Amino acid sequence: MTKPVLSPLPGARAGRDPARAIKRGPRSLPPEVIAATQRERLFDALVHTVAEKGYVNARVSDICTAAGVTRPAFYALFAGKEDAFLDTYRHGTGVVLRMMDEAYADAADWRAGARAALKVLLDVLASVPAFAAMAIVEIDAAGPLARRDRTELLGRFSRFFKEAPEVPEGLVDTVVGGVYSTIYGYVSAGRATALPELLPMLSYFMMAPFVGRDAAATELTVQAGGDRVVAPCAASDTDGVFH
Repeated sequence: MTKPVLSPLPGARAGRDPARAIKRGPRSLPPEVIAATQRERLFDALVHTVAEKGYVNARVSDICTAAGVTRPAFYALFAGKEDAFLDTYRHGTGVVLRMMDEAYADAADWRAGARAALKVLLDVLASVPAFAAMAIVEIDAAGPLARRDRTELLGRFSRFFKEAPEVPEGLVDTVVGGVYSTIYGYVSAGRATALPELLPMLSYFMMAPFVGRDAAATELTVQAGGDRVVAPCAASDTDGVFH
């Protein structure tokens, strides 16, 4: 089973979440706590605003209104919209990657770990469709720095294949890119909540180059509850494996 989110993913709450209302008066919070709360609210507001309007059409004033934060407070935290987008993206993807790392580390072997990490990715994106739209689709419009961050993030996914059988150079990047492209297609079509349905197919696609088609086909058969896959085929099954 995957562990719960340790830090809320941006977009999981409304920017004006009453639980984070800042009370004024003699017992007001310290400035650093107020700034941290405003940053969290702006993260959430930015995700929802960008998901709804698109990055190009989202204005700083829209984000501030959605967060219940003034423009001066926004500019005390961020240099502008691009800076706020990058900070939100880095924070959110950091949360997701941490969860994937934990799922991988808890698994018995690299196959189970890679599949568990993939399950976390699909489940978390499906649970916060606005973040999926912002981080997967709208990042294309957010400029070269954002696209560079995405490239760096995709490179980090190679950690889930370090214990896998050796394959030709560049193939891991191709597998990661194929998984990402499929996720992009679902999110861009407004189907982020259906991402978990892709787990069996993407597990097969992800494993076949390393263990062969027959062994990878076991990833298509998931036990009730979707937490584990049927035991892999015998080690002698090497059809389709790269050497």
